[in-house]
Amino acid sequence: MKKNNILVKLFISTLYLSAFTFGGGYVIVTLMKKKFVDQYHWIEEKEMLDLIAIAQSSPGAIAVNGAIVVGYKLAGMAGAVTAIAATIIPPFLIISLVSVFYNIFHDNYVVSEILSGMQAGVGAVIASVVWEMGEGIVREKKASSVFIMAAAFAATCIFQVNIVFVILICIFLGIVRTWLKRRRASE
Repeated sequence: MKKNNILVKLFISTLYLSAFTFGGGYVIVTLMKKKFVDQYHWIEEKEMLDLIAIAQSSPGAIAVNGAIVVGYKLAGMAGAVTAIAATIIPPFLIISLVSVFYNIFHDNYVVSEILSGMQAGVGAVIASVVWEMGEGIVREKKASSVFIMAAAFAATCIFQVNIVFVILICIFLGIVRTWLKRRRASE
């Protein structure tokens, strides 16, 4: 497929996802997977998980970081810039509009109830993301990956360890695993 066609499809897809994704960056992850892995077949599922891991470990909004890594993977620097623009435009316009009419939205019962209902849907979508990503790790049948996933979950949810420390430890473990794999391959 030509690079211009990819850029146009990438822009439209990312714009659409950004415009209709409520609940933060983790919600967009599952929708990006469905669009770019399942529908377009531009990226393999395992590679998408790797790209999302990179996006999560980078500072900034996960939706923008995810768009950057996916866009760069698909079309280099032009893809990254295209994906960033498409991801940023909808929230920028919506927040600008909300800020202009803040007092009207703030006191409106209907708007408040709609937002309350959306919170329940967001929880379901985030649970779906966790399930799909965890399922991919378990499907690989690597005991070390399953252990790291379970330990990271326990550390953050049960023992209330700061997520920064969990991310840093997971980065360190990933580096060690990669180093050991390369060392074994070279022997």
